[in-house]
Amino acid sequence: MADRTTETLHPSSVGLHLASAEDVFTRLLDAQIAAVSTIRPALSALIAAAEASADALRSGFRLGYAGAGSSGLMALADCIELLGTFGIPVDRTPMLFAGGAAALMQMTGAVEDDPAQAIPDLARAAFGSGDVVICVSASGNTPYTIAVAQGAKANGAHVVGISNFAGSALLKLSDFPVPLDTGPEVIAGSTRMGAASAQKVALNMLSTLVGIRLGNVHDGYMVNVVADNAKLIDRAARIVAAISGQDPEQARDALRKSGGAVKPAILIALGVEPRQALAKLQAGGGHLYAAMENILPN
Repeated sequence: MADRTTETLHPSSVGLHLASAEDVFTRLLDAQIAAVSTIRPALSALIAAAEASADALRSGFRLGYAGAGSSGLMALADCIELLGTFGIPVDRTPMLFAGGAAALMQMTGAVEDDPAQAIPDLARAAFGSGDVVICVSASGNTPYTIAVAQGAKANGAHVVGISNFAGSALLKLSDFPVPLDTGPEVIAGSTRMGAASAQKVALNMLSTLVGIRLGNVHDGYMVNVVADNAKLIDRAARIVAAISGQDPEQARDALRKSGGAVKPAILIALGVEPRQALAKLQAGGGHLYAAMENILPN
């Protein structure tokens, strides 16, 4: 463990216990900004991982996530947002977290050190050829996460490895290694800080490109949003109105006719018959711009 940079002392840590609150916050913020900036050298690797993930979902396969502790929380946060943001069904995005749901309420280190914890999780997930599994570990050597990556690969799945340690086992065994060299933490070894922040941003970027590739984003609007509460229903109506150019009441009427689905509602608001809207979207591969090509004037 001694050679892991996340375990060494950060230059800004010296005298931290005597610093003013403003000084502490300044040091912490600067360290977070520096950590997130380590994503830039990894952009090409992250793009390759995102494209592979989108291809898997587009082809009817699954995009899994796996992790333990703070890294697992970052993976979980990205995973569970895919339904609400991009309308990707939960059965297409399984999450493997060391210790399961109980560990979310009281995290203990023991579960992440036990590779046997991964055996039943892998059995339930049943990853196979065509699937992609995103494995996240700050050290890149977490036994649970390594076991998931190895098991998924053994069954023919592709592994995306995200780690904050360039020489890690996880990156070496991954099909799509994404190194985020965040270095020392201001609180030595506390990878919930800079390492986790970089992981979170990288995962956000990866899944956003996936959503775009699947046709679930149009001009920055989440056009495949699942509108299951008042806020999201209002958002869906505003999206339909903005893209179609119609007034809010026409947008809401189109949403009622589409059963709340945003993309067909936009086409309906543009004059397409409800029964034809889905056919146009299917013909365009689920991409709204393709379905709109023969509707809007040039």
